[in-house]
This record gives sequence, structure tokens and C-alpha cells, in this order.
Amino acid sequence: MEDGIEMQQAHTGARTGDRIAFDPLVELLTAILVRHGANRHVAGIIARNCAMCERDGCTSHGIFRMAGYVSSLDCGWVDGTAVPVIEDAAPAYCRVDAKNGFAQPALELARKTAVEKARHTGLAAIAIRGSHHLSALWPDVEPFAGDGLIAFSVVNSFRCTVPHGGDSPLFGTNPVAFAVPRQGEEPLVFDMATSAIPNGDVQIAARAGQQLPGGVAVDANGAPTTDPDAVLNGGALLTFGGHKGSALSMMVELLAAGLTGGHFSHEFDWSGHDGAQTPHTGQFVLLIDPQHAGGRPFGDRVETLIKDMRFAGVQRLPADRRYRNRRRAEQQGIHIGVEERARLDALLEG
Repeated sequence: MEDGIEMQQAHTGARTGDRIAFDPLVELLTAILVRHGANRHVAGIIARNCAMCERDGCTSHGIFRMAGYVSSLDCGWVDGTAVPVIEDAAPAYCRVDAKNGFAQPALELARKTAVEKARHTGLAAIAIRGSHHLSALWPDVEPFAGDGLIAFSVVNSFRCTVPHGGDSPLFGTNPVAFAVPRQGEEPLVFDMATSAIPNGDVQIAARAGQQLPGGVAVDANGAPTTDPDAVLNGGALLTFGGHKGSALSMMVELLAAGLTGGHFSHEFDWSGHDGAQTPHTGQFVLLIDPQHAGGRPFGDRVETLIKDMRFAGVQRLPADRRYRNRRRAEQQGIHIGVEERARLDALLEG
């Protein structure tokens, strides 16, 4: 009964206008996920992650992804009540079995242990297996940098990208994220797919009736295409930078799946779960405590490099746009269009 009341309150809050504050958006998204079978703990973590992406202007991984989360829950592909298990494998290494649940709750479980290991040994690794990841990767690493640690993470995806020199999809979009703490400033963070463009951008272009840039995708026959529907219906993405992006994508497969015990992007079979949209793969996170480094203080070196980049003409650092969007959303609320709100309403009611 309490869940029903909270759903209704969150639902009403989302209808007040085109903008919504961060916390009410999290409440609404949490209610949707609970409505479709996730427990409140898991739903809250995924909802907050999704709302963070929307708040910071990363719309391809914001509320756009809610339909995928819901569809995967509804068909039983992902366990929205899974309780991950942490395994203290070594002084600087912890493994997490996500138990066919989402990756973010597994990472949250390992956070304290991994930070303590990094403080003590200078570095720590988190190896997550049996997990589903459908979000951007920067929300996973930015908080560690906020705690003063260098963070690196990779996660593989579902098969949708052709390796360089190949003729059929094998890799996922396979993003890499990296975050570095700064003195008195927001962390320096980047998050990039190793495919030429993220798959979410293809889905958004298809929904909007827009074309893709040239040179990023092929159709089902292997011919170059700018039609997003051709990519989603048997086609595939290419890696960025030809063989360079392909090598990085291979690295992601080996670290995120080969090392952790998760599935490679081509190994899992979701054909028996009509509606499955969350990749069932793995994730690897590496943390480094710069306080253990020798030489000049790392924070000073970060600022020296940024100053020199500015002098070289760099106008925008990685994550600058997200931080600007975040500050704007904190002042004005998060814009939710009429169609997007209607989709959320439908998910809440359905």
C-alpha cells in the first residue's frame, strides 16, 4: 500500500510542468521500477543513476533507458531483487557476483571495501560478473574521484560492433571511463564508447527519424549506411579509429568479461526472453590512490597539465558540458518533454 501511495505522489509531481527537480524524478523512476518487479533498494540505485544521466544532459542513457529496464524486468531476463555477493579475493582485489542483477547495486556493495583496499595498498580492483549494465559509465567512476581516487572502468555490452578487419558483429559498444580528482574542482572525467557512436544514439536517431553520420555503421549486407533502422535491423556499428578502436574494444572484452568471469558480448543468448534489452556481461573497475605516488603531488601535476592544455587552446575539458548541465538543472529543474513524460506515465501505469 505504501508503494502505491509513493507511486501516486511521484506521478503527480512529474505532472506539474516541463521541469522536475532531481529528487522527485528519482522517486518517480523508483516507483516505475518497483511497479515492474524490482525491490526498493535496487530500484532506488538504478533510478538515481538514470536521473543523474538525464540531469547532466546524457539523454541517451537517461529516462530514454527506462523502457529497456522495464522490458528486461517484465520478461524475467534480469532479476530486480538480486542480492549481489562480494568475495574478498586478495589484498587489492574483490570480486562481486551480481547474481543476474544490475551492475550498479553490485558496484555499490563493493564500494566501501574497494576504497579501503585502495587506501591501504595503493590500488584496488573490482571484478563484477553476472551483471546487467544499460547506463553511461561515468556515474560509476566520478564518485571515486570525488573521494580522491583515480578510477578506471570498462564494461562490455551486447554484440553490435564489427571488429576491424572482420565482417560480422562480435563486440559491444564497450565503453571506457576514467576519472581523476582535482583540487577544489569537479573531477576530470571522460566516458567514451569504443564503437564509432553509442548504440543509444542509434536508437534515438531511429525514434526521431534522423540519419546517422557517415562512416559509423553498416547494414545487414555489410554495406555502409546512415539509416539507423538498417543498423538496428541486422546491421552493425564500426569501431572508432579503425584498428585502434577495435583493439581497445578487444581490451574491454578481456577485462570486463574474460577477467571477471562475465559473458563476452557475443556469448549470452537472450532469444528466449522477448523484450530483453540489458546486456548480461561484466564490469571491471580499477582504483588508484595517488597519495601513494612518488615525485611531485599528483594534484599539482593535474592542474599543471590542465593549465598547459588551456594554453594550447583547449576550451572545454571532458565533463565540462555535463557539469554545466548539472548546475543548470539544480537551479531550473530537469526538463522532461511532453512525450517523454507520457512514456514515463505509461510505464508507471503499466
